[in-house]
Amino acid sequence: MNFRRDRRREEPEINLIAFIDVLLVVLIFLMVTTTFSKFTELQITLPTADASKVEERPFEINVTIDAKGNYTVNNVPVSFHSVAGLAEDLRAAAGKGANGQPVADPVVIVNADQFAMHQMVINVLEAARVAGYDKLTFAAQTGTKK
Repeated sequence: MNFRRDRRREEPEINLIAFIDVLLVVLIFLMVTTTFSKFTELQITLPTADASKVEERPFEINVTIDAKGNYTVNNVPVSFHSVAGLAEDLRAAAGKGANGQPVADPVVIVNADQFAMHQMVINVLEAARVAGYDKLTFAAQTGTKK
């Protein structure tokens, strides 16, 4: 028994009315939320500060390490025999400050070549620790040229 003999099969279709209703609600929501963003702006004038440059720059000890393993302390070549010897070279480089007093806490700047072995840098760090200098920094280039 076939009861649907005379009926045609209906093609499925998308109900566009419901789709348009949803899009209109989303559009209204977006319009309302964008108008609130104008009211959140504040018109302020920021204060200005006149800061002078630091007049007294801390004493620096520049330690340079090249790819071949050569050390220089303040552009003076030093030979590395031990960490204690390098610590003595750092103390000698610190010497006395501009006022004639010994420099108690200089900044050690490590300039290492990119192909220098890590152990060479560790030797400088250990020598600075043995010398009693706890302010260390590393120099780096800001851009690479190829």
